[in-house]
Amino acid sequence: MNRILEDLLMAMPLPALVIDEAERIVAANSEACTLIGQGIVGRNYVTMLRQPALLDTIETVLRDNRPRVSQYLANDGVQDTTFKVTLRVMPELRAMMLCFIDVTHLEQAGQMRRDFVANVSHELRTPLTALMGFIETLRGPARDDPEARDRFLSIMEDEAGRMNRLVGDLLSLSRVEGDERVRPRDQVNLTDIISSVLRTLKPLADEAEVSLEADLGERAIELTGDADQLMQVFTNLIENAIKYGASGKRIIVRISQADRDSALRAPGVRIQVIDFGPGIDAIHLPRLTERFYRADSHRSRALGGTGLGLAIVKHIINRHRGRLRVESTLGQGAQFTVVLPLPGGPSPVNNID
Repeated sequence: MNRILEDLLMAMPLPALVIDEAERIVAANSEACTLIGQGIVGRNYVTMLRQPALLDTIETVLRDNRPRVSQYLANDGVQDTTFKVTLRVMPELRAMMLCFIDVTHLEQAGQMRRDFVANVSHELRTPLTALMGFIETLRGPARDDPEARDRFLSIMEDEAGRMNRLVGDLLSLSRVEGDERVRPRDQVNLTDIISSVLRTLKPLADEAEVSLEADLGERAIELTGDADQLMQVFTNLIENAIKYGASGKRIIVRISQADRDSALRAPGVRIQVIDFGPGIDAIHLPRLTERFYRADSHRSRALGGTGLGLAIVKHIINRHRGRLRVESTLGQGAQFTVVLPLPGGPSPVNNID
């Protein structure tokens, strides 16, 4: 019977072990040994598992023979892993089986949701608090002060605009996340899209005394995409370059294409947005596309940023099966490169380098 039990455990793809009525681990597969430790067979379960919540559950199951679920936390020296442990009694063998199911991704998703709600609440709380304070002041001490009233109303307009931008970006992020698995089907002219974005942002660049230098090539480039979303991508990237790289006084927008792009291993087109401003510290680069992540929180808020723009960009590029690469050196500006597939070959799903 023990041999059959061992063969059964070895055939299971999940970590699994069996505990008998004498509280000993009588069988365990290789996955369980890797997770808990080698040489666990024959040992008392208390000395090997050591986590109070799981030990209490095992004791309860040994006492009443009813199936239960518990949790086991592990760490491989790099990251924490969370397991759901199912406990089931095997009456014929007078033992119980423990099965360990990795649910780390579910825990991470739950934490992401909690962080998202907390971040949205924080972002809305500040302008709402300001608005409530100004309304109270206008009803009281500043009721008959035209100068103060005009000043407060101007600030209230700015705070309301900030909330409006945040809500707009949240709705946009929700839409692009919903569309991410649906590949675009329309043929779009990428050169025309970027030219349109440059014309739209020229007044902003002029106001910041920044020159926009375009190198869009001699031939129009067509690809499969969503024109509105691609316009959103390049509006965001070029507008960010103007806002945060204005001290460099120039921005280059360059298009190049290759029959075999190294990032895609297929035909592709690269759009580079290069500024010569203060640059971004390398510590921030891997997290730039996280929701609400800001390399410079105070400056971003002062310039009207919501912390969602690059997250939206990432999801749109994912939908187009492209890649986003960010390179920067402090004091030497930043370069955002979007790589999009061209007709003629397969392309991988995006990640950020």
